[in-house]
Amino acid sequence: MKANNQKGNARVMLTMMVGLGGIIGVWAVGTVVFALSQANWQVSELLRSYLVATGAIGEFQTLVDFYTHIKGVEYIICLAFLVAFPAFFKYVNRPTAAVANR
Repeated sequence: MKANNQKGNARVMLTMMVGLGGIIGVWAVGTVVFALSQANWQVSELLRSYLVATGAIGEFQTLVDFYTHIKGVEYIICLAFLVAFPAFFKYVNRPTAAVANR
């Protein structure tokens, strides 16, 4: 009885997750289609406007502004490396199973 109830709860949870994922997916596709229609159906123009809006690209007034931007990007890359390297090192140096002689 309890196992059937747990299976039913799992099925309801899975249905809710798939439904929510579907709703978010439809919303995302609708958003991209609307944004493309505003950019005259040009993907490159949409990407350019996104990068300008997020501050990833822009015109710098002075060399100091440009250097500050580059240093910020460099710090983000260093932080990503410092997080990823220990995980990679642990993955590479994981213990291997002993091979049995037959």
